[in-house]
Amino acid sequence: MTDNRDIARRQFGAHAEEYVKSVHHAKGESLDRLIALTAPRPEWRVLDVATGGGHTALALAPYVREVVATDLTPQMLDAARAFLQSKGARNVEFREADATALPFSNSEFDLATCRIAPHHFPDVAQFVRELFRVVRPGGLAVVIDSMVPEDRNAAEYINDFERIRDPSHNWSYPESDWLRFFQEAGFDALHVEFFRKARDFDVWTGMVSVDEPTKERLRAMLAEAPNRARFALCPEEKNGALRFYLDELLIRGTKP
Repeated sequence: MTDNRDIARRQFGAHAEEYVKSVHHAKGESLDRLIALTAPRPEWRVLDVATGGGHTALALAPYVREVVATDLTPQMLDAARAFLQSKGARNVEFREADATALPFSNSEFDLATCRIAPHHFPDVAQFVRELFRVVRPGGLAVVIDSMVPEDRNAAEYINDFERIRDPSHNWSYPESDWLRFFQEAGFDALHVEFFRKARDFDVWTGMVSVDEPTKERLRAMLAEAPNRARFALCPEEKNGALRFYLDELLIRGTKP
């Protein structure tokens, strides 16, 4: 996959506040399930990779001793820090870090999480290996990210659609790849869940300031999507607004 780290820094640096305010990132069934499936404990030290607006770190903070929230983008970390401080979270530390080369020792954390971010990473297999390295034996890793169909043509179409809207998008993977990444890293007791997320087209494009010609191109891609991609995206007009769907996957693994 392409190394989009510099593009990601620019993109997220310019739109940090939009991600803090994003309802899609702030709440949702997948975030509730992350908490339920990890059952965080008061003595735990937790790592949240690519924290973005800090919503996952905020959700975990009341349950654990400490959360270390990392991100590649300094402006995003500043926005997340201000947001969490405004919410009274005092047990969250913020660190600038590359998800594929985490600046932590082996087995430092009881739980490592990453939500709605790996599709930006240049090497997701390496990222999952890093999660395995920094989690203690018996510890957990949970990743939530956008998911594409197993059909390669549909996967390429949806990834192209995402990348036109946001050039920092690298690749969303199907379930089979996520299972392989976790298995090859060494995790076992894998658990997978799926979520179907409606997207308002104007809100989705507005988060990253898409210009009108690009919006028209994206609308055309929704209208002209081939069968399997169209089935996944399921575009529709509702109350005069265009919306479509993106799938998410949650995968949890345990380090033996």
